[in-house]
Amino acid sequence: MEELLTVAAVARRIGVAPATLRTWARRYGLGPTNHEAGEHRLYSANDLAKLTLMRRLIAAGVAPASAAQQAVSHNGEVEIEKILMSVEIREDVVAAVLSAARALDRKFMETLLRKDLDKYGVIDSWQEVIAPALVEIGAEWALTGEGIEVEHLLSEIIIQILREKSSSVKHPINGRPVLLASVGEELHSLALHALHAALSESNIECHFLGARTPLDAISTMITRSAPPAIFLWAQLSKNGDPMFYREIPKVRPAPRVILGGPGWDRKKCVEMPFADGLALACSEIKQAIGA
Repeated sequence: MEELLTVAAVARRIGVAPATLRTWARRYGLGPTNHEAGEHRLYSANDLAKLTLMRRLIAAGVAPASAAQQAVSHNGEVEIEKILMSVEIREDVVAAVLSAARALDRKFMETLLRKDLDKYGVIDSWQEVIAPALVEIGAEWALTGEGIEVEHLLSEIIIQILREKSSSVKHPINGRPVLLASVGEELHSLALHALHAALSESNIECHFLGARTPLDAISTMITRSAPPAIFLWAQLSKNGDPMFYREIPKVRPAPRVILGGPGWDRKKCVEMPFADGLALACSEIKQAIGA
């Protein structure tokens, strides 16, 4: 029989508060399947997959309503153990970041995040503090319609600090830089900044093209720099066009192209490797460069 999870168990495993799950269920219909009034809320593996996608989308900067539309239409039923993150949310740090954000205390937010990144590294800090804080801020905005300025300020501070982390690699282990780009008209590049910083932390040099990278720019960069690995990010489905990897120039040695973000239609991109999560993206790129 299928394992079912309680509200508290799901909240712990995806890194949100139980109240956030109730808000998502009431406002967006992201509740447990086949729930009947008066019964305990129990979530299936498919429910958990949808909620995990919702959290990841919000953490990457998608507005909650848009994230919910994508999550509700997600039909990827998977085993629970395959989608759970072995992440221990550091609730005290998340709470401190959220408190500083609500007070618009920029200096304290910067101090907290820099200290956490220095101590735990980019990947752990992203998974255990930064992403959960962004999810909570997004959920509050969805519930009350207030606090959009808080979300924007926190996001800008995170980008600023991640850029500092990725500003220079003194002794790169890769002979040719890896290429990172958000394709098409994609404006959401927070997750790409996190990847850049995480790779820099491992002494992997990158060419970071950022948001709204057209195919011509990607192609020219590939021709000129022959990167060993290419990571293409699409957060919204309107930007995940397969032409961005199918029409790039062929160079030797051939680079490993990796796709990231929920904007790609996996049925149309079955031949491509996907990286679901920051740790896996780093692992894929390290394999490509032989690290």
